[in-house]
Amino acid sequence: MNRTFRAVAAFACIAAAFPALAQQNNNNPLVTRLEAHKVVRAADGTEKLAPAESARPGDVIEYVATYRNTGKQPIRNLEATLPIPHDTELVDGSARPAGAKASLDTRAFAAMPLKRQVVRDGKQVEETVPVREYRSLRWYAPELAADKSATYTARVKVLDDTPPAGKAPQ
Repeated sequence: MNRTFRAVAAFACIAAAFPALAQQNNNNPLVTRLEAHKVVRAADGTEKLAPAESARPGDVIEYVATYRNTGKQPIRNLEATLPIPHDTELVDGSARPAGAKASLDTRAFAAMPLKRQVVRDGKQVEETVPVREYRSLRWYAPELAADKSATYTARVKVLDDTPPAGKAPQ
């Protein structure tokens, strides 16, 4: 089975889930642009960004969300949200600027790393949630001034969930 991950398809899914990507109208001065780039590492270790038309398991994709206030008044309490596509996992520490909160369900957000309560050997303990389970990031900006923009970025790694030959998916 060819496990090529179509970054364009994932980008379309993110765009559909990204409410601010709707066309700007006179009542909404907030314009949002979402870009996806494949992170390519050269032999000398330097990175460059390439078009993300497709990606394979192990590839890293950088998402850049830019919010621009085209109005004459500040926008208050901006919640800049970046969904994390299925078949990817957040690259730990890649969310910029610092201070992003994460979510497992796109409704409840908390500081990273996310924690949860589990029962082990009959005792309730707190564990760190693997970044693979994060489904969305959110930054909270108290104010976006008129005619200004803010940019938020995060990287995801494309997963390979193909079971080894002879093994059934679980």
